[in-house]
Amino acid sequence: MIHFRFMDLDIWKDSIMISNELYDIADNLEESKKFRWVEQLRGASLSISNNIAEGSGSYSNKDFANFLNIARRSVFEVVNILIVINRRTYINDEILNNYLSQLDALSRKISNFRKSILKNKY
Repeated sequence: MIHFRFMDLDIWKDSIMISNELYDIADNLEESKKFRWVEQLRGASLSISNNIAEGSGSYSNKDFANFLNIARRSVFEVVNILIVINRRTYINDEILNNYLSQLDALSRKISNFRKSILKNKY
């Protein structure tokens, strides 16, 4: 299999794992005909890994860092969507807190990786 550089990044691997799980929530929302939330949740969660992957193809670390910033902002968008879904009682507090913990860890990893590539060569 052909190998792209982003495939080695833990932040990309983590974002793919979380996105896959969030798609299960989206699938459940789709069954309840909550189509707008389904679109938002899928789009925002996919945006995290997409921006990490796209940014890894940049020619400069500064450009890559910009894509990582967008990926991190998408993490925050997912958090907001999950909070709204929780308040509408489509997911319980335990599920919400589990994802908030995972997304907080991912956000911190993205931030730390971003800082490291701006200081050093990737």
